Amino acid sequence: MATPTVAIVGRPNVGKSTIFNRIVNERISIVEDTPGVTRDRIYAHGQWLGHQFNLIDTGGIELGLDMFQQEIRAQAEIAIEEADVIIFIADVKTHLTHDDETIAQILYRADKPVILAVNKADNPEQRQDIYDFYSLGLGDPYPISGSQGTGLGDLLDEVVKKLPQDEDHEEDQSIRFSLIGRPNVGKSSLVNAMLGEDRVIVSDIEGTTRDAIDTKFVDESGQEFTMVDTAGMRKRGRVYESTEKYSVMRAMSAIDRSQVVLVVLDASRGIIEQDKHVAGYAHEAGRGVIFVVNKWDTVEKDTDTMKKFEDKIRQQFQYLDYAPIVFVSAKTKQRLSNLPDLIKRVSVNHSQRIQSAVLNDVLLDATRLTPTPLVKGKRLRVYYMTQVSANPPTFVIFVNDPELLHFSYKRFLINQLRKTFDFEGSPIHIIPRARK
Repeated sequence: MATPTVAIVGRPNVGKSTIFNRIVNERISIVEDTPGVTRDRIYAHGQWLGHQFNLIDTGGIELGLDMFQQEIRAQAEIAIEEADVIIFIADVKTHLTHDDETIAQILYRADKPVILAVNKADNPEQRQDIYDFYSLGLGDPYPISGSQGTGLGDLLDEVVKKLPQDEDHEEDQSIRFSLIGRPNVGKSSLVNAMLGEDRVIVSDIEGTTRDAIDTKFVDESGQEFTMVDTAGMRKRGRVYESTEKYSVMRAMSAIDRSQVVLVVLDASRGIIEQDKHVAGYAHEAGRGVIFVVNKWDTVEKDTDTMKKFEDKIRQQFQYLDYAPIVFVSAKTKQRLSNLPDLIKRVSVNHSQRIQSAVLNDVLLDATRLTPTPLVKGKRLRVYYMTQVSANPPTFVIFVNDPELLHFSYKRFLINQLRKTFDFEGSPIHIIPRARK
């Protein structure tokens, strides 16, 4: 089951970003006492009492625009369509406003659980001022304080109660992979070209695909694949360009359900900042990753064109140096036949397990090759390594003091594992623990 999504919505300056940061326990969103400061949707993975969920901090709405009410409606509609649970934030200090009522009217008609939270209730007197918000018809309002963190436990308890429950499913033996990328890089065209038939709508209009469409197929070797095409936004009425950024919510859902992620780049437009954000989602989720450079037929080439483009990818995506790169064309089907075998190889690498005895031989050779560092007069000592999980391969290394395992030496150990074993396409996680 895909990780459920919780969206935080509300009018400007009610404290959505502060509450978002409290829940994920990091200062990810920019917090500023200015309406409309959060222009983009920010997301992170949150958890409460063992329940995992994706948390969306919806973008603020700029005041003073003629289409203010229309943008409120667009934001609420996105939350209604994409989220499993919606947290509606109001402000006790400004009391109930017409804009609150506008948002509530839309959410009230939604077939989604809505939890009303009244923020900035920093003291007992303010917590008594929430009764006006009952008139919104969204149930009991939860008084909270984003700045102090009070009331958030009760709010998250209610969120967890309303999250969709996981269901038992028969184990799928197919290799699940998804295609992610910014709009109009040709994801749907690649799907159709790989399948050899038009099962997914192809259009030059960004955001044509509405839903993540699972499609099964079998290659020549008999291996079954499940292909998930991440969706763009549906153009319903006048939905403004800023809302296109919310298509990442569906990409997150597809990544959650995938073993391997194909990061699709547009060869004709090169690499842009949005590509880095999109690729970062797959890396942070610990999925196997392949770079697919589409529209390669549109590029004028010389003897070094492919090498130069590959160097740009390695420079711009240094954290994904393990990901293979393939240059394809959905239009001419150039090199598309290579993709199934590459996906299979990355899937195998992503799920492989290494025996502890072999791992510790590698560890011993690595420490002989490069002695452990000396940090503030204290030397790191490594004793033992074992693999604790796969998908992605995750290793625990027992040391005298985890604080002494510097990032650079961890990186060195990961590189030694890659030199010894085939982990192409797969991230590797190393977790230090003190030997007891």
